[in-house]
Amino acid sequence: MLDESLLDTPEALAGADRYGLLRGVAESGARVRTAARSAAEAGVHDLTPDGRPRAVLVAGPGPAASTVAELLSALGGGSAPVTLIPPTGVAPRPGALRWTLPGWTGPLDLLLLAGPDGSDSGLAELVEQAYRRGCAVVAVTPAGSPLADAVTQARGLTVPLATTPYDTEFDVEGAPPAAPGTLWSLLIPLLALADRIGLLTAPPEALARLADHLDQLAQRCGPAIATYTNPAKTLAADLAEALPLIWTEGTVAGAIGRHFATVLAGLAGIPALAAELPEALTTHRPLLAGALAAGADPEDFFRDRVEQPAALHARILLLRDRREAGPLSATRAANELADECETALSELQPESGSELESATELLAITDFAAVYLALADTE
Repeated sequence: MLDESLLDTPEALAGADRYGLLRGVAESGARVRTAARSAAEAGVHDLTPDGRPRAVLVAGPGPAASTVAELLSALGGGSAPVTLIPPTGVAPRPGALRWTLPGWTGPLDLLLLAGPDGSDSGLAELVEQAYRRGCAVVAVTPAGSPLADAVTQARGLTVPLATTPYDTEFDVEGAPPAAPGTLWSLLIPLLALADRIGLLTAPPEALARLADHLDQLAQRCGPAIATYTNPAKTLAADLAEALPLIWTEGTVAGAIGRHFATVLAGLAGIPALAAELPEALTTHRPLLAGALAAGADPEDFFRDRVEQPAALHARILLLRDRREAGPLSATRAANELADECETALSELQPESGSELESATELLAITDFAAVYLALADTE
């Protein structure tokens, strides 16, 4: 159950935040600045590319690699195909995972490694595969790590992973696998690289504005801001004690919707389903008409409010990467289906800005919301 009073009590939130989750998302702007500086010091802006790669391959442990691949593809607008190399292995831990390059990989392709751990032997083996194929390699990983050494030996480029002092709080038992801001540490150097080779537009000044924007969002979504004016707390309150159905419109929103569903499950322990419009109207309609529908199981007047929790019902989050719905938007159909099925619907879209700024706003608000749900869950 969500303790809603906790959301508007900063002292109580701080007491419940054993692993510094709020600090992690609030320091995203600082991570962006550090990561951008690391990319510059590593020589990303001094590269002289021969042209765009034929294809971009992304590999790394955990869900961050998938989000990086999806965001590079969405922000790149199809300038080059971006493919995630999924790992195989008996367990999701360093040394147990393996990655294999597609058979068509060659000298015209680029391999990007999102390696926050740096000790994964499977990624080092992948670097060796790329070297034999003549495939260029760029890795974001801790300086001096085995992966960094492997990339250097393969004549690739290594960008040191941006960290903050509190990252050590995640090396204890029971903590989440990574700090909430780790995604920015991995994404920013690769955005700088993608800008340099012409895949997308993310010059240094745009990354500086992105960091400032994240600082502003941290103020809007911070624990001291009341729920009724705080978009992240409002979203957390909307999705509490519900099965979130995250409906997205736009390629950037699609990537962030899937990221949000993953973070809700991994950080807050909340199952969520993400689907893109208009297909979501077909694939999720049975959920809205079945046992999870808002009117499927009317609240029993005689239910014990303490011993018997309320029935789980679906709630829709409509996530768009543009503030205004275009003529081909499925937004109206989504609202009509929600009304037909008597299902509550929340909307989240960026206020304004470029695709990169829109992605930044959606990522920040949803990450803050997931943290609030994790902290306010009293069960």
